[in-house]
Amino acid sequence: MLHVFGFDKVGVAVSDLYFVDPDPAPGQEGAERGVRLEVRLLARRPADGSIYASQPILIDRPIWRADLLESVAGGPGTWDRTHHHPKIRGWEPNTRRFDDAMSADPLGFVAEQLGNLPRLVAGANLDPDAITERDTAELRAAVPQILATTRALLADVRSGRFAEAPSDERAGARIGWL
Repeated sequence: MLHVFGFDKVGVAVSDLYFVDPDPAPGQEGAERGVRLEVRLLARRPADGSIYASQPILIDRPIWRADLLESVAGGPGTWDRTHHHPKIRGWEPNTRRFDDAMSADPLGFVAEQLGNLPRLVAGANLDPDAITERDTAELRAAVPQILATTRALLADVRSGRFAEAPSDERAGARIGWL
């Protein structure tokens, strides 16, 4: 399931995620699942039609990513694969960054990061004008709603409703919108 919060030039996308076996580093082998949250640029495409036509919206390049993941073998509540990507270049994230503060309180860590949009933009090496003051204020105000959505999605993942293993492991290494 994909949830999107849109502001002026920035949005936050939250989705369930399942990796068959990302094998990013020793000790990280095996399937993992959870919730991915990305701060993204938003773009409007020219509408085609009347003033009543639906507005094309592009959820564009990522600025920052948080992966609230757990190994399937470790089980719910371990947060053993929880990490973030503070430096994204274009569409590619840097390596996984594990942070003690994030492991101790993943949602609190995410809230702190979302509360400082200019720092996230600087980490993505974007021009500060890529965002507006309105983006910063509206995102900060929406943090409680974004966290509530993230908590609900995590509960659905842990219950088995979302982020399920593919029926055929050849179906893809990553299952999810983000």
